[in-house]
Amino acid sequence: MQACLVSPDGQTTISLKNDITVVGRKQGVCDVFLDRGNVSKLHCLIIKTDGLLLVRDLGSTNGTLVNGQRVSRGALLPGDELSFASLTFQVQFGVEMSDSTPAERTEAMPVVPEPGVVESVSEDSDSSDSFDAFPLPEM
Repeated sequence: MQACLVSPDGQTTISLKNDITVVGRKQGVCDVFLDRGNVSKLHCLIIKTDGLLLVRDLGSTNGTLVNGQRVSRGALLPGDELSFASLTFQVQFGVEMSDSTPAERTEAMPVVPEPGVVESVSEDSDSSDSFDAFPLPEM
């Protein structure tokens, strides 16, 4: 799953490439380095799992906010506003982030019965009350 954080002015995009991304101002340790005094050295984690994006604050001084609400942990949705102290980003992930182009159309695949499992049923027979037309395999 592709995911990123985009600044309100659209000038900065932070790609979240790892399954677990460490956000903070400790250079060399954090995957996302934010050089601001009000961002903690180890501020929060962003976790990608099973098509979900989760955030977990790491005890930061100035907090991690989702849509203006301080959280210790929570799920993120596309379009959510994620703030680290005074820095705010819009969360983007999911279908709109996909590289692949959708198929032009979906085609039905023919159903091929296994030999000997299904017997033919004539159109004029009334098979609604009978299961004899579809015998169970012998064990």
